[in-house]
Amino acid sequence: MKKLMVIVLGLFLSFPLFSQSLTPIDSASEVTFKIKNLGFNTGGSFSGLAGNITFNPDNPDGCSFDVHIDANTVNTGVEMRDDHLRGSDYFDVKNHPQIRFVSQKVTGSKKNGTLFVSGKLTIKGVTKDISFPFTAQPVKDGYLFNGEFKINRRDFKVGGGSTVSDNLTVFLKVTARKV
Repeated sequence: MKKLMVIVLGLFLSFPLFSQSLTPIDSASEVTFKIKNLGFNTGGSFSGLAGNITFNPDNPDGCSFDVHIDANTVNTGVEMRDDHLRGSDYFDVKNHPQIRFVSQKVTGSKKNGTLFVSGKLTIKGVTKDISFPFTAQPVKDGYLFNGEFKINRRDFKVGGGSTVSDNLTVFLKVTARKV
């Protein structure tokens, strides 16, 4: 009986080492951006979030993110601008329908609950390394991930020589639940 209890206790204590397979929930998530245009802040959002997330806050080495959004869903609240952004000068959605992020490494700090992810971001067929901090808040059957990062749009051949600022900030509020 003691051996059985030791085995059961060992399995119970090792449970936190297992990562959960999660699916991003598009309807409960927000992917937004902010950029200056002629000196004024403007922004927008994307939807169509999908992919796979493997996550355990106690084992960052076992975590991974492979997620994408539908570039055709860009929404700034101005239809004419959105149509222009979908064109070849900007996102070229006919040839590059997805914006994708694939993590390569997740590290963490149990001290303040902030984790860091490094990976490859692909926009308009151009892939660049990015890293950014994020938090993971437990929610029913999953997690709410919050993070933000800055990129230079020209690094991804987005927008050419337009009057829009080169740098923009992307804000992530991603709800993911168990598969």
